[in-house]
Amino acid sequence: MANVVTAGGTKAGPMTGEEKKVIFASSLGTVFEWYDFYLYGSLAVYIGATFFSQYPETTRNIFALLALPPASLSGRSARWFSAAWETSSAANTHSSSPS
Repeated sequence: MANVVTAGGTKAGPMTGEEKKVIFASSLGTVFEWYDFYLYGSLAVYIGATFFSQYPETTRNIFALLALPPASLSGRSARWFSAAWETSSAANTHSSSPS
């Protein structure tokens, strides 16, 4: 990998193993999220027909697609709380250790 010159004019070193792990995990999470969107979008017609059968086809398809953002937000908020808890746990672990 090429070295990059930062704003201060110093060269940044190569990526550490920790940085590579973060990039890999972020990329993997993004792939899973897009797959989730694809899967839900593909099944929206069937979800609409199952849960909103009393409405016309166009209306039930719109209702099925409107159900996606709350489901997506609940997953994102769960990940955010999990990350925040891990960060605070790590901070407490480091602060409670003897110096």
